[in-house]
Amino acid sequence: MTGSKEKGNPCSAEKATEKLVKEYYREMGTRERKRLTRNTYHRLELDTTVHFLKRHLPTHGYILDAGGGPGRYTIELAKLGYDVALLDLTPKLLQVAREQIKKDKVDDRVKKIVEGSISDLSRFRDETFDAVVCLGGPLSHIVDKDNREKAIDELIRVAKNGAPIFVSVIGRLAVLVTELVRLPHEMELAIFPKLRDTGDYYGGYGFAPCHFYLPDEIRKSFENRGITVLEMVGLEGLASGHPIETDRLFKKHPEAWKIWWQTHLKTCTHPVSVGMSEHFLIICKK
Repeated sequence: MTGSKEKGNPCSAEKATEKLVKEYYREMGTRERKRLTRNTYHRLELDTTVHFLKRHLPTHGYILDAGGGPGRYTIELAKLGYDVALLDLTPKLLQVAREQIKKDKVDDRVKKIVEGSISDLSRFRDETFDAVVCLGGPLSHIVDKDNREKAIDELIRVAKNGAPIFVSVIGRLAVLVTELVRLPHEMELAIFPKLRDTGDYYGGYGFAPCHFYLPDEIRKSFENRGITVLEMVGLEGLASGHPIETDRLFKKHPEAWKIWWQTHLKTCTHPVSVGMSEHFLIICKK
């Protein structure tokens, strides 16, 4: 994973990274929809998220799926009986979402499907939604700090008072471990200390531009706004970085897998599990 920051005007730099994000996910297309179900390891992110959505969501209401891409969580929420608005930056992913929403026959629950950035939700009035979700890492794909903070302001603004807000991001420590295990040669490049010290990656090879978060970093972003943090969750938890072992346990030892799933749910809110996860979730209340 290498790349360099575009020089010059900050606005043009952010537009350039936004373009790279759109290009990356346009190429991903249906693969991004299948990412969370392609194996047991990736299902941990989906199943753990849904588990905590059910724990904290109101019994009914209108939910914004901000940065929801191909509509994986939009459809999950619609099937649970919620009305949903889906917003995403990438037209190709929204096309995939429309097709799947129709296929799954939840059109009546999906009230809006709109193209846009999570840093500008001006199309929605203040306190519109009974819950706001921003899942799978869209906040991480805003590299510019000011724009990330603006996105957080927007997610809070459109939530009703008392509404839960769910945001999952990509974890920095897990990325550093990945560099150690799979890409050790990159430690000799300038990208590694930049990534280690700031969490910023500007694209170029292998992945879209991204800001990789530390848990305390996102916690402070919400708490500094007077928002109550209810829970933080490591979505892969103790299994993070072990896809082969996770899939093997599920396939070859189903009874042991049930015990591991219980173990995961008992440990995924521990600060160590949160910090080491590839993705972690913050659950707040406005």
